[in-house]
Amino acid sequence: MSSKPFPDPVVDSVETAGKAGEKAPELFGIPSGVEGLDDLFFKVEFDPETGKVEKKPLGGYPYRAVINLTGVADTGKSLMAEQFAVSQASKGYKTIFVTVETPSPFVAAALKQRSLAMGVSWEQVEQNVILINAAATSVLREDIPTLLSTVAYAIKTYGATSVIIDSVTGLYESKEMMARSIVRQLFNFMKKWNQTALFVSQKRSGHEELSAEAAGGFAVAHIVDCSIVLAKQLVMSKTLSTLYGVPMGEIVRLFRIDGCRLCGHDTRTRFLTISDEGLVRIGEPIGGRRG
Repeated sequence: MSSKPFPDPVVDSVETAGKAGEKAPELFGIPSGVEGLDDLFFKVEFDPETGKVEKKPLGGYPYRAVINLTGVADTGKSLMAEQFAVSQASKGYKTIFVTVETPSPFVAAALKQRSLAMGVSWEQVEQNVILINAAATSVLREDIPTLLSTVAYAIKTYGATSVIIDSVTGLYESKEMMARSIVRQLFNFMKKWNQTALFVSQKRSGHEELSAEAAGGFAVAHIVDCSIVLAKQLVMSKTLSTLYGVPMGEIVRLFRIDGCRLCGHDTRTRFLTISDEGLVRIGEPIGGRRG
């Protein structure tokens, strides 16, 4: 039997739930910029007048949540990320936009179009969205410490309150065995720097449409605070035509909040539409409204 003593305990990691709770941020919503989305998150509060617990809409993404936004191509993920950035910028908040797939000049052009469609002046947006061009800078894609150091510099320099990474799967596209480790580093960084974060992640076409799985397996969904799944489906049967209420041959887009650790949320699968102006809107649940 070994006489080797146990390692020294990490005493700073041990505390009561009450002590830890004192450090928790206030729970409130950060407007998403996406019509029909913000009231799908909610919190429960005790009403002393009625003596009952009531459900109240949060009004956006949970503050300081790290949110996984996943789907196959052409489901509206980047549009939702851009709408969030424009919404925050229009309110005077600085947002870091790490672009991994598209060089920053093209992202800026897309943000300008999104601003126009949302009725927000470009002057309100251009100084409040800070782009980090990882698409054109390989070291930022391939070396996570360098990327995080750069994001930290941008947060400190501009006083940013939110971060978007589009897409997080581009940071481990050739090393999916490291996906969980990379996502964990990104998650811990966002918590340390008090950021509300959107991680756009790409699903493979072979994945089940409405699952939260993305490239890298369940690495993202198991680590982040919340997962939102976007999907599209070609209607090629009478059953689907009846279910969705559209003619055969049309494409329907779908939206679902897969889970959220920080607050309550609507669990139904809903229709998603993309307007001619490139704006994502969340619609009614499949089968209509219940209750």
